[in-house]
Order: sequence, then structure tokens, then C-alpha cells
Amino acid sequence: MRAFWLAWQFLTRFPVPAVGFDGPTAGRSLLCYPLVGLLLGGLLSGLAAWLAGTQAYLLAGILLTAWVLATGALHLDGLADCADAWVGGQGDRERSLRIMKDPAAGPVAVCLLVLILLLKWAALTALLERHDPSPLWTAPLLGRTAILLLMLTAEYVSPAGLAATWLAHADFRAMRWTVGAALLLALGLSGWLPLLAAGLVLWWLRRAALARLGGATGDVYGAAVELVETA
Repeated sequence: MRAFWLAWQFLTRFPVPAVGFDGPTAGRSLLCYPLVGLLLGGLLSGLAAWLAGTQAYLLAGILLTAWVLATGALHLDGLADCADAWVGGQGDRERSLRIMKDPAAGPVAVCLLVLILLLKWAALTALLERHDPSPLWTAPLLGRTAILLLMLTAEYVSPAGLAATWLAHADFRAMRWTVGAALLLALGLSGWLPLLAAGLVLWWLRRAALARLGGATGDVYGAAVELVETA
């Protein structure tokens, strides 16, 4: 349970029991990421059911606000850093990595965040009008699974980054089984089309990260969550 609470503590802003941090627990916590995503989806679905009858566009705004608050905008921050680095880095690896460490957000990052949030709001409105709650479960599940897929397929290029400790103690064999189970669950919940869309987006992001950085960083993981959820 300590591994789960550590994953929940890192990926959400909900209060949890105090968990002592150590390398092995951090490594095991990675296996809980898809479960955290699924539980977030369950909370969103429950909120949607509780507020059933609210106009779709208003309920979509409420759900999106809850979504952002529940994660503390953690992954949006990664997406913003990637946007600035992609443009400002001009293809230079070291320059891009330096920009990612800058806490300030440039105009490109702000524009991208607005567009992503608008797309999420529009998508939520559409699914609420169709009375189809399954994407509320699938999107957060696939978003956190995307982190594991990048960890399995792209070198981590920020040795001093937060994820370095997690990866140093990761069980990659168990991670593959976890990813497989999460993808099968997503397939059962929403069918193959969301998986295809998420896969294409993640393939593009991984390719771009390899070309510009030579691998992935924590910000790339965050960008993957946001882009896959939106897809």
C-alpha cells in the first residue's frame, strides 16, 4: 500500500497518509500509475453522475476544473515547459533542457495550454451530450499509462531530475505487464479508437523528444499525460 499512496501523493493533490520516501517504494509506485488514473476517472465519472441534469457545457467546465485541481496542474506544467523548449530551443539539446528548467511560461506555452483546455472542454461537452461516461475513465487511465510507455521506450536524459530515483529502482518487467493490463482495460472500456488516437499522439511525442532531447524528461512525461488525455 505504501507504493500506491506514494503514487497517489505524487500524481494528485488529495490528502493521503504520510508515506516515507525510499528508492524501492518509489520504484514500485510506478506500477500504480494506471490505477491512480483509473481512480481519477472514477471520481470524475461520479461527479458527472452527481451533477446529472446540469447543462452539458457547464458540467464540462466543472469537470475540467475538478480535473485540473485534482492533479494540481502538474502535467500542464510539463506541457508548458515542453512547448517553450520546443520553440525556444531551436533544435539545440542543451538549450532546450535549460529552457525546461525555467519556471516562467512564454507566450507559446500559454497559447498551447489555452488550446488544450479548450479542446478538453469541447470533448467533455460532446461526451456529456452523448451520455457516454467511458472516456472519463479511459482518458486518465491512458494518460498515466503513457508515462510508463515512455519510461520503457525512451532514455531518461535528466539524471538530476525527480524521476531518476523512481527509474533507478523500477521493475521494468512488471511495468510491461502493468502497461498490457491497462491497455486491455482501456480497450474494454472504450474500444480500440481511443487507443489508436492515444498511440499516435504518444508516438509523435516520443519521436519529437528523441529528436530534440535524445530521450525523455519529467516534463515530457507530463506533456504525454495531457496530450494523450486530450486525444
